[in-house]
Amino acid sequence: MAVPGLTRYVSNGVTLLGDTARPGGVTLAFTERTGGCSTGRFSSLNLSLDCDDDEKSVRANRERVMGAIGAGADAGRLVSPRQVHGDRLVVVDDGSDEAVARLAADAREGADGVVCCVPGVPVLLCYADCVPVVLVQHGAFAVVHSGWRGTRARIAAKALSALCELTGLPASSATAYVGPHIEAADYEVSVDLAREFAGEFGDGALLGRRNLDLSFCITSALVEAGMSASAIASCGVSTPHATDRFYSYRASRGACGRHGAVAYIPRDTSESGGAA
Repeated sequence: MAVPGLTRYVSNGVTLLGDTARPGGVTLAFTERTGGCSTGRFSSLNLSLDCDDDEKSVRANRERVMGAIGAGADAGRLVSPRQVHGDRLVVVDDGSDEAVARLAADAREGADGVVCCVPGVPVLLCYADCVPVVLVQHGAFAVVHSGWRGTRARIAAKALSALCELTGLPASSATAYVGPHIEAADYEVSVDLAREFAGEFGDGALLGRRNLDLSFCITSALVEAGMSASAIASCGVSTPHATDRFYSYRASRGACGRHGAVAYIPRDTSESGGAA
């Protein structure tokens, strides 16, 4: 695959950061917080059902995002896990309605990554400072939620391994996209946690003495698992300093919605969620 890159564009009234080249036939994007119908501290494109936001507003927001990526007809087949800050993955390898419903229910029991190789199944995970990661190989993808616990557990590398097992392709053929999250300059942690990460991932895991660089750790884990560093794209936006575009749990002291990472393989590969 070509070197990945992210483009900011608007589709269906929603602002996205995505790879409009649709690598491997996959539509993928990170959502911004505008273009939705939620109000107050959730304003406006909150995608999480696990906040105190109005459920009807969240479902309407999700429908807008599904339309934005060309998945409107398959919105009812959405797989969106209840995230538990762990490293459990749900693998979607059967596109039948019964299997998708079962796997979606399984994901709601608790998971922080979804690996998918079938068309017609959109996947959504939600974030507000934690790291969104989308991995792509030909005809398959993984979407991962990587907070500090998931990063320490190398969930992105585990998802890459599961993706390779599913496709039969080597890790060197994958591309990765690291979405908006809290960057090292804004992410001070305890001395003990900082030491733990430095011991696990090397001195590059820290900026100074206590600021944790999750992106560095995730990239290191993916490269160690066989990816090329040049195949990993990052948007380079720190959420606490971009609250006009993204939600930040730390900046809002927990009172906020969640933006998302979405991916989808259209049933008709000529479909596109491209720039509008």
